[in-house]
Amino acid sequence: MIPQQHSASAAVRAGSGDGAASAAFSLQDLPASFYDDPYPTYRALQENDPVHRMPDGTLFLTRYRDLEAIYKDTVRFSSDKKVEFAPKYGVGSRLFEHHTTSLVFNDPPLHTRVRHLIAGALSPRAIAEMEPGLTELVDRLLDRIQSRGEVDLIEDFAAAIPVEVIGNLLNIPHEERGPLRGWSLAILGALEPVLSDEVQQGGERAVADFLDYLRRLVADRRRRPGDPEHDVLTRLIAGESDGGHRLSEVELLQNCIFILNAGHETTTNLIGNGLELLLRYPGERQRLIDDPALIRTAIEEFLRFESSNQLGNRRVVEAAEIGGTAVAEGTLVTLCIGAANRDPEQFAAADRLDVGRTPNRHLAFASGPHVCAGLNLARLEGRVAIGRFLARFPAFTAAAPGRRARRARFRGFVALPARLA
Repeated sequence: MIPQQHSASAAVRAGSGDGAASAAFSLQDLPASFYDDPYPTYRALQENDPVHRMPDGTLFLTRYRDLEAIYKDTVRFSSDKKVEFAPKYGVGSRLFEHHTTSLVFNDPPLHTRVRHLIAGALSPRAIAEMEPGLTELVDRLLDRIQSRGEVDLIEDFAAAIPVEVIGNLLNIPHEERGPLRGWSLAILGALEPVLSDEVQQGGERAVADFLDYLRRLVADRRRRPGDPEHDVLTRLIAGESDGGHRLSEVELLQNCIFILNAGHETTTNLIGNGLELLLRYPGERQRLIDDPALIRTAIEEFLRFESSNQLGNRRVVEAAEIGGTAVAEGTLVTLCIGAANRDPEQFAAADRLDVGRTPNRHLAFASGPHVCAGLNLARLEGRVAIGRFLARFPAFTAAAPGRRARRARFRGFVALPARLA
């Protein structure tokens, strides 16, 4: 057992008995230390108050079994966010229209229609056909940074990969991809539990600018359709050929934004978190160097141990019981994925990183009907990016402490300085 693993477990044990701290927990008032390490807080809630009612009346859930049950119960727990987002963004705002129209924040029938169209372009065959191009992209990035003594593993590597992959899926011209990452970060930043005026205004501008661009792109694609087997935008425009179901213009444009958002920051975080974990746990890094075939289980463990997406949400639409607690209709529920993926009831030695862990039924991609449509593409990006990076730079070291994004919902780094040798 390596020293860092002992200290991490000790920190969790130290926090786990703090019932007073867990009782006062609120997403609206998080200490700075939470963003660096939320796991002691999660463990305290799991042990003392797993169905925690926050001061605003909403529930915060941390147990794996509770999350898994809710993910599968789409009758009593809705993904529709209109009720939740109306007071947050204002009905009629661009952020409200976007987030209440996108795939992830909807129930059937919209969810079913959009998911079916997207999934067709992300079939196992289509993803396998992406691997050579993805490998070439990763190798080009590695070639570019090889001669440099110090790099930022986020800016120079992790963030560049998903933007190109999603750009290819939508067939966005390479010279027009520059603003995509900034738009995505601004829109997703507005999903944080606490929303400042500055962040809200930035998100509004990003949606407006992205929509202006997409209207031109869609008009061009209507004139010159691509191959619907590989071009997701062409598939969304055409709709389902068998039933004639097509998306409205608003649904089409907003779900193009969703595709970028869903595949961008979470995959950047997967790659960045995975590389940071290999820095933090040199024993596990050596296991992966000695046995590169472990990359598949390693990616699943990175997803479990530092989940890119830490929080999900549901609204109770029929009175229900959660973990023995009666919950009234209309209650808003936060699902803490990061806590569930460290739940000792589900995972042996839950606070220990194990790149060979199996089985590993984590919830990083959710579960049930809303399981992430792009999960196998994200896994491929993680395997190729981290596997080829480690093969090229097995002795990479930290050049300075990484700087985490100060976000509760999405866990990742904005900077991760490293030396390549």
